[in-house]
Amino acid sequence: MPAVSLISDKVQFIDEMYLAGSIWDNQSMAHEFIFQAFSTVPEIQHLIFTFFLLLYLIILSGNISILSIVCMVNSLHTPMYFFLASLSLLEICYITVIVPQMLASISDFHRTIPLANCAIQMFFFTTLGSTDSFMLAVMAYDRYVAICHPLHYTLLMTWRVCMWLVIGSLILAIVLCLQLTALVFTLPFCGNKPKINHFFCDVPPVLQVACADTHLHQTALYGVVFIVLTIPFVLICISYVYIVAAILRIKSSSGRHKAFSTCSSHLTVVFLQYGVCSLVYLRPKSSTLEDEDKKLALIYTFVTPFLNPLIYTLRNKDIKQALRKVIKKWFHLGLES
Repeated sequence: MPAVSLISDKVQFIDEMYLAGSIWDNQSMAHEFIFQAFSTVPEIQHLIFTFFLLLYLIILSGNISILSIVCMVNSLHTPMYFFLASLSLLEICYITVIVPQMLASISDFHRTIPLANCAIQMFFFTTLGSTDSFMLAVMAYDRYVAICHPLHYTLLMTWRVCMWLVIGSLILAIVLCLQLTALVFTLPFCGNKPKINHFFCDVPPVLQVACADTHLHQTALYGVVFIVLTIPFVLICISYVYIVAAILRIKSSSGRHKAFSTCSSHLTVVFLQYGVCSLVYLRPKSSTLEDEDKKLALIYTFVTPFLNPLIYTLRNKDIKQALRKVIKKWFHLGLES
């Protein structure tokens, strides 16, 4: 992919500069990082490895189920469920970028990660996470159009518009995160194998092992986070102000209940995702505790992708009905065979 190639070329150029001794002559160049996020006690390592492996498989199963159901059931071929399926696909890619390396680190198979691989992991993680954030804003806009302008919904939310909203979210995330990742890896990292007190190459823990001034990089991080988290969250809040006002004008209590139920699942995910990520990335550096950041990172890395399928299935009547139809169909096919 062009983005990955650019990052790799940038890291290779920095490596050559270091090896040539043209910059930071008094520092030793780091070619790889060491993760030191979890316990080194073998018994505890086995338990942690088993727990996260099972959680990873459950997350994959849940999101793949939603993706499959939306693709298989014709009644779910609507913009709302197209965005939900896109979100599930993002969650699958998002967690797969992190978990295999994390499990290898826990099991002591490979606690180190090369500089270039760390840059690539950071790029994909930040890109997919940012796209996820933009998608939540897109889903809020979809609900706004459906509830506030129901007569114009099919005209405004065409398949072409839906596709471009998803593609646009991804392109914007790539542009922002490619620049941020390239900027982070222009820094020198001191020592032979700097230790990252985390379980993946996130921006804040990598900046903490740099042996140069990182004020510019912290400012760039806050700027990207402002675009990725704050602006979409404000747009979501504005959308829901209009949505709630429109729902309150509905005379039928059953109609109000149905409208609120379609929005409550989305709002639950929004507050969980934006709240936790804001605590990690928008806090001043002086108040950031590394161990606390790791715990919060576990929430948006594992808990949110784990809860998303549950929230959208248990609280969504259409998804539950479609799931029953698919299960019955598979059951009958199994009996016939």
